[in-house]
Formats: sequence, structure tokens, C-alpha cells
Amino acid sequence: MEKVETTTIHIEDKISSCFADSIGIKGKSEKRGPEGWVEIYEVDEKGNKKLHAKSNLVLYCGREWIGSKIFNLENPYLSTEIAEYISWFGVGDGGCTDADPLDPIPPTNNDIALAHEVSISATDATCADFHDGFYWKHPFDSIVYEQDVENDNAWLIVKVITTIGPADSNGQNINECALFTSLSSSAGYGGPFHIYSRVTFPTLVKSSTRQLIFVWFIYV
Repeated sequence: MEKVETTTIHIEDKISSCFADSIGIKGKSEKRGPEGWVEIYEVDEKGNKKLHAKSNLVLYCGREWIGSKIFNLENPYLSTEIAEYISWFGVGDGGCTDADPLDPIPPTNNDIALAHEVSISATDATCADFHDGFYWKHPFDSIVYEQDVENDNAWLIVKVITTIGPADSNGQNINECALFTSLSSSAGYGGPFHIYSRVTFPTLVKSSTRQLIFVWFIYV
């Protein structure tokens, strides 16, 4: 019987390289993962004012979910489901220490939640995750597809905008935020929720005269 030779061809398609094209890190050798970019604006009687702009970190749990999502194949070792999608926004006050509220603590790949999530509203029924008398997740204002001029104008950018309005999270020190996946974006949804990406920034004290707009760019 003629011997049949088997050749194994190993192919790697790294998501991190795709994201790197758009944020200027292609070719670097250090360990990287997919990232996005977050801009935070304040809206008051004087109009819009950019407060912070920095990259976020897509966490290991978010990247594991991507792996199952793109092949439509459940990974039995994950708590996420392939039917989930990025659908909610949350804020917290665990992104800085009390001793240094202007020095953010960088997220780590192993984060599985906001360091200390804070409530959004007691009355806004468009929000989600109601417990302890408050809603803890905020819906997105809009999701917009944009062309990436750095990559031949391909449609590689998704812009997600969320407003923490005058009635939201008042009295809270906000210095971290995150995107969450879930099975529904319907008002009042109760979960479960799974964190996808997280960013920290210098502390912003939320008041009824301060409206915060978070513009989150996701590069694909």
C-alpha cells in the first residue's frame, strides 16, 4: 500500500494585528490585544468640552467571547454565550485610589468586572440591571459605522456614544467605564452581563449640572 504523506499547514490570523493597523501600533513586538479609543466630553451651559481621550483594553473575557462569536460555536468553558452582543455601558469609581484621584490605575487583561461599579439611576426605566433600588447599566445613544482613513477607507470603525445625563449618577466619583455583552438590549433587562472592555481615567465628580458624553471607538 502506498504511503500517504500528510502535511499540516499552520496559519495564524491575529486579531491584535487587525486592531493595530488603525491605532498606529502595527509592527511592534510587545504583547498586544485588540483596543479601542474612548473620548469623554462634558456638556454644560458653556457647551461641549473634551476632558479625556485614551485607549481602552479589551479584556481576556471579551476576547474569549470573540473567539466563539466569529465561528458561531459555543465554548463550554466560558460564561458568555455566542448569542450575546455588546449592548450596555457601565461606570464605576474604582479606577483611581482615594489618595490619588487623578492617577488612573490601568486595566488588566484579567479584569472580569469594573473595579467598583456605581449606580446610574433609580427611575430611568430605559436602563438595565435593576437591583438594590437602582439601575446599573445604561443603554447606548447611538452606534455608527465609520470609514478608517488609515486603512483605505474600509469600514473598520464602530463609534458608540453614551450620555450620562444630568439626572444620572449624581454625587458619584466616576473614573472607570466599560462595555458589556448580554443577550438583550431591551429596557429593564436583568442580565446576565459580561464585561467586554474597560478604561480608567482621572476622577470626574458627577453632579446635576454636569452631563458626560462617552464616545467609544471600536476598531475591527
